[in-house]
Amino acid sequence: MNDPISDMLTRIRNAVATHKEKVEFPASKMKNSILSVMKDEGFIVDFKSNETDKKSFTEVSLKYNSNNESIIKGLNRVSTPGLRNYSKKGEIPMYMGGLAVSVVSTSKGVMTGKKAYREGLGGEIICYIW
Repeated sequence: MNDPISDMLTRIRNAVATHKEKVEFPASKMKNSILSVMKDEGFIVDFKSNETDKKSFTEVSLKYNSNNESIIKGLNRVSTPGLRNYSKKGEIPMYMGGLAVSVVSTSKGVMTGKKAYREGLGGEIICYIW
């Protein structure tokens, strides 16, 4: 697997399309950081990392509204291992007119684009979630 973050986003996208309650994938610190941003922004219910017999995986509980529609409408990977996408402080782009949440990896950790803008930080734009 060349791009584990893209794999995580694709698994979440596929689970949402089939209305699954939970989805599992191999765990990593970066994935957990992205999931914590998603949880803080209200896109997922919760996530937890488990370890069994030399394998660690993360289980994500997806969030649906009262009409059984997913809260996550779309996920878009921006920075890939082959083409990194960086933004300077104060220049973090808005996606969908600011309706989407941008996930940015900064020197102070993974956070939303709005938080990075308020703190005057730049970094690698990982993905957009709406």
